[in-house]
Amino acid sequence: MKRFAVVLLLACATLLSGCGYNSIQALDEEVKAAWSEVVNQYQRRADLVPNLVNTVKGFAQQEKDVLLGVTEARAKVGSIQATPELANDPAALDRFIKAQGEMTSALSRLLVVTENYPQLKSDQNFRDLQAQLEGTENRITVARNRYIKSVQEYNTTIRQFPANLTAMVMGYKPKANFTVENEVAIAKPPTVDFGTAKPALPAPAK
Repeated sequence: MKRFAVVLLLACATLLSGCGYNSIQALDEEVKAAWSEVVNQYQRRADLVPNLVNTVKGFAQQEKDVLLGVTEARAKVGSIQATPELANDPAALDRFIKAQGEMTSALSRLLVVTENYPQLKSDQNFRDLQAQLEGTENRITVARNRYIKSVQEYNTTIRQFPANLTAMVMGYKPKANFTVENEVAIAKPPTVDFGTAKPALPAPAK
């Protein structure tokens, strides 16, 4: 009886391996790992925002609208539960991506404003934050690309025979991914300029 059970287990394992079950599981884990890295890098960026806003506020307190925009964008990003399950819900993933796009736009506007404040640009704390932001934006791009590739591989696998039969039986469905529109919205990270501060233009004569 024991021998029969062992043979049956081996047969089941062989069938599962041959039908793509193991590959689907491995690829699903890769997607989850890639998504976790995307979330980690976006969170790293969000964590920089309070210090960045406070630093800018110290030199440019009058830029209330821009500072408020960054703060509100960060709050919106933080309100979204960025779990791996977002990959199974295109609408939820789209909300997450749009919120991150708004964060990118808000940071871009903030950095444009800083061009008008030479003292701010020369502040060491601000320059350190700029360097961290630049590095984080680069890591976000790398993590996002890795996620895109892992989802593409997973989706391709569950559409191919015989894995598609296993996916159908087990309920595995294609995962949501970054769309072309998403990429256009977030592909351009905030410009971080370490050049010499430009002198402010004189006010026009009245």
